[in-house]
Amino acid sequence: MDGFEAVFLDPVGQAVQQRWADAAMTVAFEDLPPVSAFPVVPGRRWGPGLWWSATTGRHVAAGSNAMRVQLMVLDRDADVTGLAGRPVRLLWRDPRGQVRSWVPQLFARRADGTALLADCPSHAGAGGQRAVKAAEAVAQACAEIGWTYQRLAPLDDVLAANLKWLAGYRHPRNAGRPHLTGAVLEAFTRPRPLLEGASAAGDPIEVLPCVFHALWHGRLTADLDTPLHERILVGPQDRGSPGKKGGAW
Repeated sequence: MDGFEAVFLDPVGQAVQQRWADAAMTVAFEDLPPVSAFPVVPGRRWGPGLWWSATTGRHVAAGSNAMRVQLMVLDRDADVTGLAGRPVRLLWRDPRGQVRSWVPQLFARRADGTALLADCPSHAGAGGQRAVKAAEAVAQACAEIGWTYQRLAPLDDVLAANLKWLAGYRHPRNAGRPHLTGAVLEAFTRPRPLLEGASAAGDPIEVLPCVFHALWHGRLTADLDTPLHERILVGPQDRGSPGKKGGAW
């Protein structure tokens, strides 16, 4: 083995091993299933499942609550065009010549064609030394082709709770009847309290899901580092940023 290699599943589910640089140029990893199943750990509160992506309109395999939170962040990022869970295994030789492997938990395709490979540890030391050494190798593999690798830090509890709430309104059905989104955006052309603006656009029972949908997609903004409540200030999209707010990658 010379350098890094990639293992992934072809359309009929057969494993393919290919030179990493070649696979990165030709394979749409965002369209692939997991190359291996997420492990089920007895006793854990959260297990493997699926996340419905507002970016792609498809489900993405997720292996833990920590990963679902990071999927949620990337699903809001305007620069992300595709998402997949564990679509590729990387192989390489360590300094002693032994073959090593690692399956990053998350793949995100950027609009410019580059990508992020990421792991989603529940805390800084998760995975131990093996994870640290693998992170160094995968980061090198990504740097060689102009991609990025990160161990994504857990979110602040308040921000995570706010995003989980807004994620419940990410589906297009929450935009409401025709012209409601326009009325909502008009009501918040200047920052004003959430409930006040919603009431100005119509019946809050109908309008609030549309407001939360617009907040999820970045068409409205609010300070998500503080708890959402009826008096939180909601305002228009920041024209300096391209829509959805995502992670720093």
